[in-house]
Amino acid sequence: MYALAFIAASASVALAQSTSLCEQYATYSSGSYVINNNLWGEGSGSGSQCTYVTDASDSGVAWKTTWNWSGGDSSVKSYANSQYLFDKRLVSEVNSIDTSVEWSYDNTDINADVSYDLFTAADINHVTYSGDYELMVWLAKYGPAQPIGSQIDTATIAGTSWQVWYGGSTQQTYSFVASSPITSWSGDINDFFEYLVSSQGFPASSQYLINMQFGTEPFTGGETTFSVDQWSASVN
Repeated sequence: MYALAFIAASASVALAQSTSLCEQYATYSSGSYVINNNLWGEGSGSGSQCTYVTDASDSGVAWKTTWNWSGGDSSVKSYANSQYLFDKRLVSEVNSIDTSVEWSYDNTDINADVSYDLFTAADINHVTYSGDYELMVWLAKYGPAQPIGSQIDTATIAGTSWQVWYGGSTQQTYSFVASSPITSWSGDINDFFEYLVSSQGFPASSQYLINMQFGTEPFTGGETTFSVDQWSASVN
């Protein structure tokens, strides 16, 4: 029994050591999951960031990212995230988008958000890093970070009250912002799409769901570690 536990522990350490993601777009894939370092906005400031995979299986992933960013206070520097791969389909044909997450920040004196990020597009072959529409669910915000656009509504979804923000032009972004950090959450993201259909005229019958991710967007802050103890998702 001890030997098996030692082997399992050693395998976990080896995984973490072999999957340090420090390059701008470094990724790690395991089954239906991808973990991305994604320093897409690093040019708007200065600093560094690395992401580390600590566990990955068919049932979900665990990972963390350590960052330090300064300059460009209103600009996102990165979006380290875990992504779930699925067969693209019209939003109107999606029955549920079930997900569960547990996360933490070791420093909250920062300017950052913790969010789900989903894209939809009329073209099923649209690139997956953008879309005609973007749906963000902010489980937390720290400092002056705020979504694109302005607040247009307040909605209660999945038992939680959310500020609803809207902005953008070629890509229309809807963001749902929790009033205080939610560090453990299980829910159905499809509930947010149903609100958009009924209250904001979202064209679910002509938009394909093409991407789903969860992670953090740092703007600025001293050395900080964001840890995802568990994240899983499914699109049904």
